[in-house]
Amino acid sequence: MPNFLPINTILVPQGAEYKAVCRGLNGVTGSIPTVVAIPVGMKPLLKYLHTFQGNGQFLAPKSRVLIMGICGSLSDRYTVGDIVLYQDCLYQGKRLECDRPFTAQLHSLTSEKVSLVKSLTSDRVIWSATEKRHLGESLAVDVVDMEGFTALEFFNAAGVAVAMLRIVSDDCQHNIPDLTPAINSDGSLNPFPLAMGMLRQPLAATRLIRGSLTALKVLEQLTNRLFSSNQ
Repeated sequence: MPNFLPINTILVPQGAEYKAVCRGLNGVTGSIPTVVAIPVGMKPLLKYLHTFQGNGQFLAPKSRVLIMGICGSLSDRYTVGDIVLYQDCLYQGKRLECDRPFTAQLHSLTSEKVSLVKSLTSDRVIWSATEKRHLGESLAVDVVDMEGFTALEFFNAAGVAVAMLRIVSDDCQHNIPDLTPAINSDGSLNPFPLAMGMLRQPLAATRLIRGSLTALKVLEQLTNRLFSSNQ
């Protein structure tokens, strides 16, 4: 397939998601994007992006940024392992659109396996199944993550095209552990609160781990397939 999908940079949350994308690019020949590990959460991400604003990283004219990673489902339509391509991101009543031509090109490469969705960005972990379903129904959104809106706001202001491709790691039928206290102010994960949060809810933790491993494997395979076909 001809290389009609130029992508300058992939941004992916640090840790397991970043490693999965890097594994997916192993062995891919030809030109591949720069992969950058970003912090988890809205405020840490915004601070991180502003540190690069001065030197122009990510901000070259007509550049394209693809955001990859995992997300949580807010709808019965999407379950663990599903691939979703964002149309837009909602935060506190404000909605921002992903770049339409970029998103359409991605969809053409993955259309048989990917669903176009509306997303919600949250400044905390949405862990309760009841809240997941309520948010999905009341806000007419399909999935949730903790970085999307911030990234769109930053890059839209800079004139950089953004698309977002993620894998569902937890459904809306079950609780997951509330891991908000384990996220440090710099967007890194604190191992002790993370372990304690898991231990307090062992069944939910087991489900989250299983779902995350499934999603990370799909993320790795999707990355490889996308960039192997884009040579």
